Amino acid sequence: MKLQVLFPDGKREELIYDRAVTAQKIIRDHEEHCPHPVYFCRIGGVEKQLYDMIEEDAEVELLDIVDPYANMAYQSSLILLYVKAVHDILGKDVPVAVANSLSKGLFTTIRKGNPSDEKIAEIEKRMHDLVMEDIPFVQKKMTREKAIRFFRDNGNSYLVRLLESAPDMTNAYLCSLDDETDISYTIILPSTGKIDLFQLRRYRNGILLRFPHRLYPDRVPPYQEQRLLYDAFSEETQWNKIMNVHYAADLNAEIGDGEYKELVLVSEALHEKKIAEIAGVIAKERKRIILIAGPSASGKTTFAKRLCIQLRVRGLRPLYLGTDDYFLNRDEMIPDENGNKDFECLEAVNIGLFTEQMNQLLDGKKVDIPEFDFITGKKVFGRRITSIEKSQPIVIEGIHGLNPRLTEGINDDEKFKIYISPLTQLNIDTHHRIPTTDARMIRRIVRDHRTRGRDAVTTITGWPSVRAGEEKYIFPFNVEADVFFNSQCLYELSALKHYAEPLLEAIPPESPAYPEAQRMLAFLQCFVEMTDDSIIPNQSIVREFIGGSVLMNEE
Repeated sequence: MKLQVLFPDGKREELIYDRAVTAQKIIRDHEEHCPHPVYFCRIGGVEKQLYDMIEEDAEVELLDIVDPYANMAYQSSLILLYVKAVHDILGKDVPVAVANSLSKGLFTTIRKGNPSDEKIAEIEKRMHDLVMEDIPFVQKKMTREKAIRFFRDNGNSYLVRLLESAPDMTNAYLCSLDDETDISYTIILPSTGKIDLFQLRRYRNGILLRFPHRLYPDRVPPYQEQRLLYDAFSEETQWNKIMNVHYAADLNAEIGDGEYKELVLVSEALHEKKIAEIAGVIAKERKRIILIAGPSASGKTTFAKRLCIQLRVRGLRPLYLGTDDYFLNRDEMIPDENGNKDFECLEAVNIGLFTEQMNQLLDGKKVDIPEFDFITGKKVFGRRITSIEKSQPIVIEGIHGLNPRLTEGINDDEKFKIYISPLTQLNIDTHHRIPTTDARMIRRIVRDHRTRGRDAVTTITGWPSVRAGEEKYIFPFNVEADVFFNSQCLYELSALKHYAEPLLEAIPPESPAYPEAQRMLAFLQCFVEMTDDSIIPNQSIVREFIGGSVLMNEE
């Protein structure tokens, strides 16, 4: 039997076995290529347990927590362990909710009072005890109808509503740990003994459930306070209350009966209200350098242009710029030790020219602002010679907007910094959140296909590089922001499903993007498709991705 094995360290080897073998044995025989704990394997594009027998020639990929699927599966297993421990300590009837990601962990709430520090310590100890007992997780595949009956009999109304409202979910995976049963959207770890790293930490009115991160695969990451992010999620929770939509089943009920006009318009009105509030702060504080940054597919361009409109409403006449126009000419960039040029790093920007021109504009001088030609790889001058008045603000959009090094030569009193990202507080159910990265990748898949002719394979296979750049150049600086803007529209996953699903379904099993495509398709099954999106306003952030925007150049 011949196996092509891809190890977590990137090493690929052809291994020969004369009989059936498990991934566990492969790991034992080649530990030097597995720097972190391996949790699952992928055979022919399908995720399997490490103890499953491999009986014929195959491609085998070993997955540690750095892999997106394995990371989500670890989280699902950990959440079930956590819920079991909470119920063991506080009682079976105590509701537990997983709200959102925060500080490289999950922000959770226990809805019958706020447990004392002593109780939180007891819950964490109970989790460790369950890990030491190495109790098996039991996972069972059921038809949708059987799962509905099971959860109805067990009094879980949230999951009954989800399954009833999502006809695309033809099957469901039930996962049990002793007397605790939940639904699962991935395969899970074989037993509690495999959950080797986690930490509970009190935060505000909830508890942070923290675990290894793709950048910290062997330990719980260092804690980082994210007050503005918490506030943004809290604001989104209030928006959800206004529209009475908290979970996928609530959204499906709105979309399924076709009466979603008000939902769309209220969601958009909340965005406009927030943008107007931000414009009001800028005008009141007389800020003149407005810096906007956020990760890929956050809707930065649409937001920036809508902010400019709201500033005009305030009697201001903003100048809109992008930091991309200040890229170094490509022949001026210095390659790294491997001969590659990093077009995303701050060093790719001509900071000296940017600083000089921003200060000249602030002083009322006339400036020849460059336009970067991405075809020739050079800045073009002479097309935008302009000056501004003392009251005019400059709205600047770009991935490095919050990096202090970009604007260290500009007076801090002039700056106002905005971080933007789709921070969804709409969750699939009480225990399963919608990762912000998944929401952004679906946006990116739809936009890349529409505006650049890229298939979903190209977007998915390039996503790890995008994420790596964000971790390095964007996320570390969101603490610099004066305000967070949540660009998520409550209805958007139903709208994006109409465009994304066919692109994901077109990916063949032999493609390297197939496993991730299948994970995203399973995720989208939880939502009813919005087939008529004509009600979405033409200035909506969603329009930046599905088309029809009056604010985007390609339109």
